[in-house]
Amino acid sequence: MQVYKFGGTSVGSPDRMKQVASIITSTDDPKVVVLSAVSGTTNELVALCQEVDTEDPGAEDRLDALHEHYRTFVNKLYQSAKLLNKAHEFVNNKFDYLRTLGQKKFTIQDEKEVLAQGELISTQLFTWVLEDQKIEAVLLPALEFMRIDKSNEPDEYYIKSMLEKIFEDFPSQRLFITQGYICRNAFGEIDNLKRGGSDYTATLVGQAVGASEIQIWTDITGMHNNDPRIVDKTYPVEALSYEEAAELAYFGAKILHPSCVLPALKAHIPIRLKNTMEPEAAGTLISHQESKSKITAVAAKDGITAIKIRSGRMLNAYGFLKKIFEIFERFETPIDMITTSEVAVSLTIDDNANLSRILSELRHYGQVDVDQNQTIICIVGDFGGSKAGTAIQIFKALQHIPIRMISYGGSDYNVSILIQAEHKAQALRDLNQVLFHL
Repeated sequence: MQVYKFGGTSVGSPDRMKQVASIITSTDDPKVVVLSAVSGTTNELVALCQEVDTEDPGAEDRLDALHEHYRTFVNKLYQSAKLLNKAHEFVNNKFDYLRTLGQKKFTIQDEKEVLAQGELISTQLFTWVLEDQKIEAVLLPALEFMRIDKSNEPDEYYIKSMLEKIFEDFPSQRLFITQGYICRNAFGEIDNLKRGGSDYTATLVGQAVGASEIQIWTDITGMHNNDPRIVDKTYPVEALSYEEAAELAYFGAKILHPSCVLPALKAHIPIRLKNTMEPEAAGTLISHQESKSKITAVAAKDGITAIKIRSGRMLNAYGFLKKIFEIFERFETPIDMITTSEVAVSLTIDDNANLSRILSELRHYGQVDVDQNQTIICIVGDFGGSKAGTAIQIFKALQHIPIRMISYGGSDYNVSILIQAEHKAQALRDLNQVLFHL
């Protein structure tokens, strides 16, 4: 069995939704197809929730505009009048539900249920597209098998056992459609795997069913060696190791959800990144096989805050770093980069929700300096101890860029450099020219 995941742009128009149907039926392999919401829907639902929560009168206009978009969308999907009527009735019912939001106190749980509607709509409409083309498929509700535990981590045992039970009811079925992103939490409530979580759904399903391959279909051909939105000359990387792909995804490569690599890695399942608009292109294969080049790709992560704690108490002391890290643990704030000296430690975070409280506690241990609006530039490749010459190439490329922090040696696959966000575009272009001669 294979798992195919299609992002929002891949199902973002009636023509593209029909193209997805063509792609998944081009081979006879049994498949689970994971779909995101139609492009733009989740953003609109997020904005709608904010407006409802603040009693903004613009919420009604936003909802009406989104409803009209779906009416037009549905009108171009089906040849069968029966299916067309069913689809309109289905969409109308969904929007009737959304219009009830302003009639009661809006809660966080309401918001999660609202955000689930995008995937629930896209998968039902797509399943009827298949029916319209006389293609047999089963709509598999993700809320029946996808669950996170009390730590908000996927409950892998539950996912696997529930999928096994569901598949037993369809022994001869070869095509299943399900929702990405959405799930239930440990209390049975509707929840989600955070933005971009459809990739995560796909690899968790792939792990659970022992898939031969997981394919992630987007609107770009594979993972590029640099950011094509900023750098003119980039190219898709033919092959990446799981570790390289995870580093790139975490540090800014938008094509892949950072958490999704782990389930595939644990189950030894290759991930192939494909382009819905160019299905014949090879894309990028992620597996145990490492890329063939010493420096593989570059990515950038924005919205970074750098914190430096300077204290004489660090000198020849033990336990100091533990106390620092416990503060970030207490406020559930992950650390991206860290560097230390005898009397100071510098680190970065990408979540400022509890920044003021974190800084208040850190000041008990020394002088604290903060730099916001920073960017991490991540250079990924094979940086094992026996490799020489890579660092000098990186610093040659960045010789005109002020550098705030450097992290090298924590991973064999990553060199991370912190710079001011205003220098990001120039840094990516200079690295592209020096490292890849483009």
